[in-house]
Amino acid sequence: MQQKNKILVTGGAGFMGSHIADELIKLGHQVVVLDDLSGGFRENVNSDAEFVEGTVSDVNLVNNLFKEKQFDYVFHLAAYAAEGLSHFIKHFNYQNNLIGSVNLINASVNNNVKCFVFTSSIAVYGSNQPPMTEGMTPQPEDSYAIAKYAVEQELKISHEMFGLDYIIFRPHNVYGQRQNIGDKYRNVVGIFMNQIMQGLPITVFGDGEQKRAFTHIGDAAPVIAKSIFKSKAYNQIFNIGADEAVTVNKLAELVFQAMGKKAEIKCLSARNEVKFAYSDHQKVKDILGYRDNIALGNGLKKMAKWAKKAGAKKSKEFDNIEISKNLPPSWAK
Repeated sequence: MQQKNKILVTGGAGFMGSHIADELIKLGHQVVVLDDLSGGFRENVNSDAEFVEGTVSDVNLVNNLFKEKQFDYVFHLAAYAAEGLSHFIKHFNYQNNLIGSVNLINASVNNNVKCFVFTSSIAVYGSNQPPMTEGMTPQPEDSYAIAKYAVEQELKISHEMFGLDYIIFRPHNVYGQRQNIGDKYRNVVGIFMNQIMQGLPITVFGDGEQKRAFTHIGDAAPVIAKSIFKSKAYNQIFNIGADEAVTVNKLAELVFQAMGKKAEIKCLSARNEVKFAYSDHQKVKDILGYRDNIALGNGLKKMAKWAKKAGAKKSKEFDNIEISKNLPPSWAK
């Protein structure tokens, strides 16, 4: 039996974080969830986890929490993950996604954390030729991806300087139960399902021929949670996600099938985004035993069943837009 460890999961009331917290608790570990509930929900937090409401940007809270709990491991999933919107909320993006991460890295070094697991993003690759591999030089093209890549670099130099071990995952387009379907700025699967349940047209940016691979949380979460017990994973970067890439138009058809209902497709002006983004997963398969088991159609059916039970959500407006120039009209108030 593995030793019972004290583990911090930031963003553990959110979509990915709550699933990873569940997996760690299944493994018998003591989990503390830190979340400010800006994108997550209290009901997502496992009843066997200790919940602390707060933000990673609060350096005093972070330092006091680490000093009190003496965590063995940290899983850092707290982030505002809206790539397209990040251009227009630069200060908010860097404060939350970069400075907040630095607060956690500093506290991890000062409190002798054994390993820091960070969820980065496929977005760091930019418009590299797909499928992206971990050996490629990142070319981030939005503020969100720049912040994620900066944290990756911070972890690398913190390992070299202070001996902090880390594991970096670059997931992409993860979907499934508990996703915040009321967020109109991110998570296209959730957006489509929410629009269908409200009897609205689904909105597609540009011609819908953008290609992405969509990853069910049930495939990704267990592998990420168990990674800390594989020494070969330490100080490595892993792409993790589905192997099959589809167009957004194809995704729309599959969502219609999963929801048992068609909707009008409303095409909006194209966004400034990478057209084709999907990655290679051989490394995570070889070292961590990852398998892409849940086919997209099946995963969408699982999520649709949950979404119908949860019901449609009213989309919240992001209140702190910093730059309005070139903001997509559908995002303007």
